[in-house]
Parts: sequence; structure tokens; C-alpha cells
Amino acid sequence: MSTAPKTVQSKESSLSEKGLKAGSVGLIGAVVIGVSCIAPAYTLTAALGPTVSEVGVHLPAIFLVGFIPMLLVALGYRELNNAMPDAGTSFTWATRAFGPWIGWMGGWGLIAATIIVLSNLAAVAVDFFYLMLGQLFSNPELAGLSKILPLNIATTLVFIALACWISYRGMETTKGVQYVLVAFQLLVLGWFAVSAFAHVANGTAFDATAISPDWFNPFAVDSFSQFAAGVSLSIFIYWGWDVTLTMNEETKNPEKTPGRAATITVLVIVIIYMTVALATLSFAGVGDTGLGAGNPENQSSIFAVLAGPVMGPFAILMSLAILSSSAASLQSTFVSPARTMLAMGHYRAISPRFGRISPTYKSPSFATIAAAVAAAAFYVITRTVSENALWDTITALGMMICFYYGITALACVWFFRALAFSSVRAFFFKFLAPLVGGVILLVMFVKTAMDSMDPEYGSGSSVAGVGLVFILGMGVILLGVVVMLVMYRLRPEFFKGKVLTRA
Repeated sequence: MSTAPKTVQSKESSLSEKGLKAGSVGLIGAVVIGVSCIAPAYTLTAALGPTVSEVGVHLPAIFLVGFIPMLLVALGYRELNNAMPDAGTSFTWATRAFGPWIGWMGGWGLIAATIIVLSNLAAVAVDFFYLMLGQLFSNPELAGLSKILPLNIATTLVFIALACWISYRGMETTKGVQYVLVAFQLLVLGWFAVSAFAHVANGTAFDATAISPDWFNPFAVDSFSQFAAGVSLSIFIYWGWDVTLTMNEETKNPEKTPGRAATITVLVIVIIYMTVALATLSFAGVGDTGLGAGNPENQSSIFAVLAGPVMGPFAILMSLAILSSSAASLQSTFVSPARTMLAMGHYRAISPRFGRISPTYKSPSFATIAAAVAAAAFYVITRTVSENALWDTITALGMMICFYYGITALACVWFFRALAFSSVRAFFFKFLAPLVGGVILLVMFVKTAMDSMDPEYGSGSSVAGVGLVFILGMGVILLGVVVMLVMYRLRPEFFKGKVLTRA
């Protein structure tokens, strides 16, 4: 199929159709896919422990602080989408505001972050798949099968392939799968929270801890480094809501629905996180022994440790919930990189092959498969070389998320600069909210980069005395610069502003 941009008559005439199936997702469907991409069950089990280790009982405060820039940035995204609904989101909007070079790097940040997360989601799904088998058949040896490297890699590749196949079939198939998986994980998380509070009320909790107003005070955190580390982790747990924007060419009412879905998604997620966080702290406390949330041995998966004591014989439901959460997010996360690469191919910022659309399913065919291949290759390489490298790259995600979210938020400020003071609404939504959100995220990017140079950051691994997290995070960004320079030689028309012009 032809991949040359077909210009449409719109208020932003340099944007063009890409052949995606319009009107296939409504507001509720977009919110469900947004919640699915964030994967609350998977994210909480992985992030609660490390965040508690940094900030202790002030976990709720840090979750709220991390929520603020996410909401402010989401408001900026909404304004950009209202003006320019385009599947390229960060790539397209930053290009329109700042030009092709910054726009290309914004797209690279999104693609790199999501490709890394795809591999991690598949790995978590595999771990909980075998854990579920061990619980189901009362055979702990089955849970240990995920430690066998060849079997682990083979199963992970199967999960990636299945998620790719569902995503390839388009948004309607994606939406149908997500309704079931998201509803189940939210039901189990609610069950866990209610059960934990019931144990506290009955005096059967491990370390019953009364909720205190001090828990919600971010200024009570001991140091700014701990505060920054906690916020960086909390930003990661909210990440993924922008998938609702990358579907904008496939939603009903594309100028309004994606932005509303993004805002609703962030609000729903903060309610879920606060409820489960309070339940966990109240039941387990923040101690570093036993079932305590601060115990280093519990940090890789807090729910795997607490599900049994909290939910009793129904603990297997938590394993199923985390499996469904990671599997659902694995599938829905394909939406963002595939559509960003589709837009970059469509506007000739990379090979036009990425701009191909499946004639049957009206989905990004080549880009979806490319995302799956890249995620599979990344997992095989990092998992084979070093498990520390895999998990440190996940830790470095905070830098990439702050990087491309910050660029996009400031793109909103610059794009609407002539309208910023035209009304109170324009001042807040087009200028102040994205400016504050973008600056916070870019400050967090710099602070996290500086802190991650310490070898003790992350797994404790280092190269020549420099922390592995810093090397991996900055290495991915610098790799993007190298690839961009190669694309400049191969695709000069985009970088000269001949395809996608600045507004």
C-alpha cells in the first residue's frame, strides 16, 4: 500500500490521514485501554516495596506528588490533541512546536521506553504464569520453572507473539480483550484492600498501623534525594495513560475523546493506588522484617508475599490478577510504539515501511511486528547477558519517561504561546499547567540522571565506577541521537521541514 502522506482538509493542514480505522473506540473503551496499559496490579506489586524503602510511611504523599505532574501534563496533552489529533502524539506535536530534531527525539523517547517495558511486562507475565501453575497444582517446583533460562526465554517470546497478534488485529479486538482483563484485576485489588482493612479492624494484621495525616505530608521525607527517588518511582507507576492519545485517529470524536480519556484514566488510577497503598501500609507496616513492606526480600513482588496472609485460600486470585494485568498491559502497550512508528514512517522520519497499514484490520502492520521483534530481541539480549541489566534498564525508564513527557508538555506551551493570555482557560490549560508539569518532569530527569551515576543506585552494578542505571538510561537516549543522524542522511526531506512543518 502507498505510504505517501495524504493531506486532509483540517485546521492543521500539514497533518494527514494514515488509514487507521476511525471511530472504533469510545470514551469508556479508551479509559479501559488506558488503565490496562498502566497495569495497576502489576505496577503496584513491583513498585510498592521499592518506594516504601525510599520514603517509608510517606508513600501516599509521594503517590500524590507524582500524580500532580502527570495530571498537569495530561491537561497539556489534551489541548494539543484538541488542536492536532494525530497518532504520532509526542513526535508529531514536538515537531510542530520545536521542529524535526526535537520532535524526532520525543518520538524516540516514547518508542524506547515502551519497547523496554514490553519486554519487562512479558517477563513478569511469565513469572506469574508459572507461579499460578504452582499454586493451582500445589506444586512449588512448577513455580521454579521460570528460573530455567531457556524455558523462560521461550515462554516470554510466546507471550510477546500472542500480544502482538491481538494488537495486529486492530483496536476492536484489543478493546474486547481489555474489558475482561481490566475488570478482573480491579476486582481482585478491591478484594485485597477490603481484606487488609478487615484484618486491621479484627486485630489479625501483621503490623497494624493506624493511618496518620503525616503519611500525606511530602515535606516530612528525610532528604531531597529520597524524595526525588520516590517521585521518580511514582511517575513510573502512572506512566501509560498517554496511550489514549495515540489512539486519537481511531476514537469517536477524536478532538475530545482522547483528552477526556487521559484525564479520567489518571484520576481513576490515583484512587486505586491510594486505596491499595493505604491498605498495604495499614496491614504490613514499613518494617524491614517478615511481611513488612520495607523488607528487601519482599520488594520484587509485594503481593506475592502478602496475598496469602491477606486473602487466605483466595491468594491464587492475586497471582491471576497480576498475570492478567501484565498480559493486558503487554497487549495494550503495543498501541503506543506501533502508532508512533506508524506516524514517523508516514511522515518519512524513518523508513516508509513503518507507515504501512493492514488492509484487513486497519492497524499498523509493519510497525506492530517491528515493536514485537524489538521487544523480544531486547529481552533475549539483556536477560542472557545479565538479569541486573534487565532490571536496571527498567529503573532507568524514569529518565526516559520524564524526558519525552517533559518535551511534549513544553511543546504545548510553545505551540499555544500566542493564545496563552487570551482567556483564563487558555492561560491555565495551554500555558500554566503544561509549563509546571513539564518543568517538574525535566527537573526530575536531571536529578535522576545525577543520582543514578552512583553505583549504589538500582542493582548496585557499575561500569568504570559509574552506575549501570545511568549508563543504560543515557545510553538509550544517545543511541537515539545516533539513529536520528543516520535518518538525517537517509531521510533529509523530513529534517528539512518539507513533510511535517512547524506551526
